[in-house]
Amino acid sequence: MKLSGKVAFVTGGDRGIGKGIALALAREGADIAFNYRRDAQSAAATVKEIESLGRKVLSLQADVTEYEQVRSAVSNALDKFGKLDILVNNAGIASRGRHVIDTEAEEMERLFNIHVMGAFYFTKECLPALRKQSRGDIIFISSVGPHYCMAGHAPYAVAKGGLECLASCLAKEELAHNIRVNSIACGLVESDMGARLVKGGMGIDIRDIAAGMPFGRVCQPEDVGNLCAFLCSEEGAYISGHVVFMDGGAPH
Repeated sequence: MKLSGKVAFVTGGDRGIGKGIALALAREGADIAFNYRRDAQSAAATVKEIESLGRKVLSLQADVTEYEQVRSAVSNALDKFGKLDILVNNAGIASRGRHVIDTEAEEMERLFNIHVMGAFYFTKECLPALRKQSRGDIIFISSVGPHYCMAGHAPYAVAKGGLECLASCLAKEELAHNIRVNSIACGLVESDMGARLVKGGMGIDIRDIAAGMPFGRVCQPEDVGNLCAFLCSEEGAYISGHVVFMDGGAPH
């Protein structure tokens, strides 16, 4: 297994893309800590799945926008596992799809706080532990959004763009500490959020658009997880400071 003996923290790891990442890292031998915001039932189900893979796991209720909750979550994870090798900043939400003129200031703040400040808080708290290892990895789950900037998606695109800038700066800052930092720019993924976006924007089920997607299917959370596992493995040891697109080569 590529990640045997390692410990990973996945933000928003109870469902969707985050769950796919947590399971993929666990399959490769990593023990997992993850936070969830409200859905304790979903978190408990994810814990059982990770345990069924023979890995240790810790779920923690924490809002990524509340710094003290983040500090407590990271501290509890370190108390349980004694170290940290991998951080995946995954937690995020979609915007409401309105044009800028119709977007409330609170909406911009909400997206920025969750995507950028949440990732900043977790990164800041995890860095001391990551620096203690012979190698550390930080992955930011981003989107194709800031690269194509569609009308009606300014809050989301701006937030994900800020996330990628944070990752790029961090890659340069932490190079001397042997920490790799990369972003993954996802296209449409078959998750709860992806399904809501398709239903709200097109009025159809996400599975009904599979035939028109690259390779005849929609990207799965496990696809994103497998890429995370690769980047954190020895095979991905010479990759840092990059945005890796995971959209099946779809035209935009």
